[in-house]
Amino acid sequence: MPVLNRAELSRTGVIFVALLVAICATSAAAREFRAADTQAEDYPTVQALRYMGALIAERTGGRHEVKVFHSRQLGEEKETIEQTRAGAIDLNRTNVALIGNFVPAMNVLAMPFLFRSIEHMQKVLDGPIGNEILNSFEPYGFVGLAFYDSGARSIYNSVRPVKSLADLKGLRIRVQQSELMSEMIRALGAEPVELPYGQVLTGLATHLIDGAENNWPSFVTTDHYKYAGYYTLTEHTMSPEVLVISLKAWRSLSAGDQTIFREAAQRSSRFMREKWRDLEEQSQHKAEAAGISVIKDIDRKPFEDAMAPIYAKAAQDPAAAALIERIRKVE
Repeated sequence: MPVLNRAELSRTGVIFVALLVAICATSAAAREFRAADTQAEDYPTVQALRYMGALIAERTGGRHEVKVFHSRQLGEEKETIEQTRAGAIDLNRTNVALIGNFVPAMNVLAMPFLFRSIEHMQKVLDGPIGNEILNSFEPYGFVGLAFYDSGARSIYNSVRPVKSLADLKGLRIRVQQSELMSEMIRALGAEPVELPYGQVLTGLATHLIDGAENNWPSFVTTDHYKYAGYYTLTEHTMSPEVLVISLKAWRSLSAGDQTIFREAAQRSSRFMREKWRDLEEQSQHKAEAAGISVIKDIDRKPFEDAMAPIYAKAAQDPAAAALIERIRKVE
């Protein structure tokens, strides 16, 4: 056994303490991040969150992991947004209409008939405007990481085919828990009923509501199509989904880890789009095969014209008016 002199022992002790401190610091920094999603386990957004988690685990050598709670395990979207803002939930995938209750710019993205097509929406969100919007979340307790697609939302019901505004009159249509969405349905002549996403199927089955509005995958994967036999391609909104992280969780990350999270989120967005396109096509085919009446040839102009009061109200906010104008100018 070699005999160490006092100086060598001192140096060995310093090195040992430094290593111990480094190990403890690494251990303290490592953690599991909880992510919320109201959709089912095999839904594209849930798959994208898991894909993001795998990228983060790989890039951090397993220091950080993301555990995804799907199927409303942590609550409905309105509840999970509030919990994320408070720091009780770390990551959250939500529709822009609901988080618009906290982040004003999100209400603009949820405006009816704002985007001309899915391609137009993606060009806006993938460019400078999208980055600016994601960077506007911090004052409200969130950090915006990425946008996910959500297709086009259309109106479906169990009473009659909707071919004109007159056909909507008197129908009780479920909307998200959002003032903007209620105003939109009211402007179209129907009666809005704000219900959490998880209660829509029961609402349709018990005739509490006559219909709802959503995209093809949500219409089919939730079994809404079994109770609402008329699907009208109004495509009134193309509002995306947004992935946010709580400000508390974000500030717990080092600058390097923040970069890893943001890059993983952006990659998961591209991954989600591929999954979404496939599911959207499959869902439409499944609904049509089940005998759903799809009303395609409608005059959308009266629907768009009915939104004039909503746009007039939005124009009272200079920031919202400017953002709407910028989005419309994107070619």
